[in-house]
Amino acid sequence: MSLREACESGKFVVTAEVAPGKGTDVEHLLKDAAIIKDRVDAINVTDLQSSVMRLGSMAFCHLLTDMGIDPVFQVTCRDRNCLALQSDLLSAWALGIRNVLALTGDHPKLGDHPTARPVFELDSVTLLDVIGKLNSGVDMVGNELKGAPDLFPGAVVNPGADNEAAMDLQIMKMEKKIEAGAKFFQTQGVYDLDAFEKFMKRIEGFKAKVFGGIILLKSVGMARFMNKNVAGVFVPEPLIQEIKDAEDKVQASMNIAVRLVKGMKDLCDGVHMMTLGWESKIPGILDEVGL
Repeated sequence: MSLREACESGKFVVTAEVAPGKGTDVEHLLKDAAIIKDRVDAINVTDLQSSVMRLGSMAFCHLLTDMGIDPVFQVTCRDRNCLALQSDLLSAWALGIRNVLALTGDHPKLGDHPTARPVFELDSVTLLDVIGKLNSGVDMVGNELKGAPDLFPGAVVNPGADNEAAMDLQIMKMEKKIEAGAKFFQTQGVYDLDAFEKFMKRIEGFKAKVFGGIILLKSVGMARFMNKNVAGVFVPEPLIQEIKDAEDKVQASMNIAVRLVKGMKDLCDGVHMMTLGWESKIPGILDEVGL
């Protein structure tokens, strides 16, 4: 079952994420993907995550399709103008890639090539609009295509905005992305289910699927780093203390993830699991949840 079919069927969707490395060695990532192949509906492939030069998303997505995995091709607007973005979208379709996650992207100054020139000719909303045009058989300026794709477009939203004004902005952007064609949303990492429930109530009636973000906490240091540096992500102190006090910190992290997934089952349409190299933990978490 493809991601589109899973969404349309009404099942509780599970997606995961892998990040290609800096180089051509992909064997360990393919092994990780094989572990979760039969447990997830799709696997995202990041696009130069954190503005660090890496193996490209499209290439690794194609390797996943060869394994019978439905990939989600993450596409950022940071590095390509409108010509290259459209070409890459058509190329992805020709390679058997069916899902696209539209992202604006982090500024290059945050990565390992801080002097690289950013493009940002489009943003995530206008990229979604371009995907819609390509799907309808024309490019973004109206030229007819000889063969059109049928890409399944998604986007991101941050339900953990720091204040009411920031939350209003997130919801406004979400509405614009839906108007531009987004069919599903993957959220930033969620650790406060009460706050997430309030967010979901505010977007009742929005015509798009929402997959709550689950980021496995690999250490106390990671949790505190995210609290300090990742906008819209806040790990409550009791969860940090739970990791700190645990003899088996990996199991403690999995226990937290299990509680979060269980809590989300009645709140949203699925979960997006960002395990940061701990893909082998996903089956155990899903077993505990009954998925």
